[in-house]
Amino acid sequence: AVQDQLKNVQQVHATKTAFAAILADGTVVTWGVAAFGGDSRAVQDQLKNVQQVHATKTAFAAILADGTVVTWGVAAFGGDSRAVQDQLK
Repeated sequence: AVQDQLKNVQQVHATKTAFAAILADGTVVTWGVAAFGGDSRAVQDQLKNVQQVHATKTAFAAILADGTVVTWGVAAFGGDSRAVQDQLK
């Protein structure tokens, strides 16, 4: 369960219907409506050394320690940053 993963939480951010918690070890735990960012499995392996998370109503963006950005959620509303990934470094 998500509750068991929510230890040493540093910050919590939200879209309209999902949450993302940054843990002390720099990983992220998400829950809520999957399509709106509650399911981060597609990018989970990239969510390491997370410094900040920002949210729109339907997507999340995480800034990593090396300055890169990882996004997930509704693609059309910011959840898919592949087209601009080269500029986000």
